Amino acid sequence: MLGIPTVPDRFIQQMLLQALTPIWEPRFSEHSYGFRPGRRAADAVRAQEYAERGQDWVVDLDITKFFDHVNWDVLMGKIAQAIRDKRVWKLIGKYLRAGAMVEGVVVASVEGTPQGGPLSPLLANIYLEALDRELERRGHGFSRYADDCNIYVGSQAAAERVMASVREWIEKHLRLQVNATKSGIGRVWERKFLVFRLNRERQIEAAPESMERFKTKVRELWRSCQSRTSNQLRGAWQQCVRGWWGYYRLAEDRRSIFRREGWIRRHIRKCFWLRWHAPEGRERRLRSLGLRGRMLKVAQSHRGAWHLAGTGSLQRALSNATLRRYGFLMPSDLAGS
Repeated sequence: MLGIPTVPDRFIQQMLLQALTPIWEPRFSEHSYGFRPGRRAADAVRAQEYAERGQDWVVDLDITKFFDHVNWDVLMGKIAQAIRDKRVWKLIGKYLRAGAMVEGVVVASVEGTPQGGPLSPLLANIYLEALDRELERRGHGFSRYADDCNIYVGSQAAAERVMASVREWIEKHLRLQVNATKSGIGRVWERKFLVFRLNRERQIEAAPESMERFKTKVRELWRSCQSRTSNQLRGAWQQCVRGWWGYYRLAEDRRSIFRREGWIRRHIRKCFWLRWHAPEGRERRLRSLGLRGRMLKVAQSHRGAWHLAGTGSLQRALSNATLRRYGFLMPSDLAGS
């Protein structure tokens, strides 16, 4: 559940975060990447490094509703090991017990750290620091980002053994449950981590599930029935594709990304075709884009917009170069920047 703090509480939580971070940062593992200063999700993608050492089996752990099930006694005990000021304990305790707003009603909490405040990510790392130390004690190579953790081993038998023992340890010492549906073992090209995976050539690529989410976003952005101007559509698309590519540029095998560009352009052409409305308006727009002669007959067509977006007439009027000139960028346009 989300527990969005009020402005004064957010301010106080931010001060607590800035005071506690220098105390806890030196204690955290080098294998922990989530919500830490100077670290980002892309740094956590280390499957390639371990696969080159022969550790190409991965134990993929996901904790069931981690933020909702953090045990307060365990958490406060860990905080007390480093912080002696009881006023800090009391303040953190109040935030944990504040509850959450559900459909206008305050729901009391008996466990968990409400997501939405500045302090919650730090508390999550404090809670899971014991897991990092246990994995280091066992000599495992691993990478953890919040409650997602990948452990790299050399064989299927080792992966099965580690999965069973680590699951048991988490349940006993952290009082949490491993999500059986999302967790599992497999080769590095069979499991994803933070929207990436390795292919069989051990190159980093975007996971298929990640590409499907991106396609859903494209369909949403290029719906024709939006009360936005063309400039606003372009601005929203530029913001989306720049942010998306800023994250996914880590991929070494980019074929799955670049292969989608023709499909994206077709959605853009479909959107504008529908926004041009009547045949007269469509013909006028096509003429302004340089279309002449027989190719203008497409303006009178009653075929579906998706079909027409793939025709030679629209591909010539809204060519790749034209779309690029007007700022409708693709990932490949950003790849060289």
